[in-house]
Amino acid sequence: MTLRKKMIAAGTLIALAAGTTLPQSAAALDAKEREELGAFVKEYLLANPEILLEVQEALAAKQRAKQQEAAAAAIADNEKAIFNSAHDITLGNPKGDVTIVEFFDYNCGYCKRALSDMDQILEKDKNIRFVLKEFPILGPDSLAAHKVSAAFRAIAPEKYGDFHRALLSGEERATEETAIAVAAKLGVSEEQLREKMEDDPQDAAVREAYMLANDLGITGTPSYVIGNEAVFGAVGSDELTTKIANMRQCGKATC
Repeated sequence: MTLRKKMIAAGTLIALAAGTTLPQSAAALDAKEREELGAFVKEYLLANPEILLEVQEALAAKQRAKQQEAAAAAIADNEKAIFNSAHDITLGNPKGDVTIVEFFDYNCGYCKRALSDMDQILEKDKNIRFVLKEFPILGPDSLAAHKVSAAFRAIAPEKYGDFHRALLSGEERATEETAIAVAAKLGVSEEQLREKMEDDPQDAAVREAYMLANDLGITGTPSYVIGNEAVFGAVGSDELTTKIANMRQCGKATC
């Protein structure tokens, strides 16, 4: 292989590793040269298969960076709706120096496990403001449970934390019926709930949550917003705690 072809091959391998487009020079090769180049690249990859993992990692990193860039722009554009929406309830310290916003669904198994992450953080750190944003995406039952939850929140906001923990930690599927049963145990009757549910038939809270999730690139639960960063998935209390510390250190979730 000539020096020119070796340089093109090297550029091709670098492009593959970086997840970018192939060099223009590769397109200029004739059919025989392209065949020779392809054979060289194939031989190299078979001899060094670990480079394929590097390619995947580089591509994933590039995609995460683009996702975070888009999320940061969305956070800046929707700051009030994300952190201070009238539809949401705040647990912890309402004047805390760091705010965590969680998008969740009452029928999300990962959200159920992440409930303990929230409680651990709130127990250990008395200066955290934790905003709960209901994002019912797992079918009609989730939406029905949310509507009961929204009505309960409007009637007895001081008991919403207890309602939230009871419904999310329940072993049975969250439905309108199970949500009403939880509310009844906390002193809010079905009659009160249904009267309140009629006040907002279009469910402004859900429409806002869907809009924000779309802008932020959120497609699953739980997902979080901390500072200028979206955090996707049940990452655990340790990672969330690290991001809280970063917020206090440098004003960003990742310093």
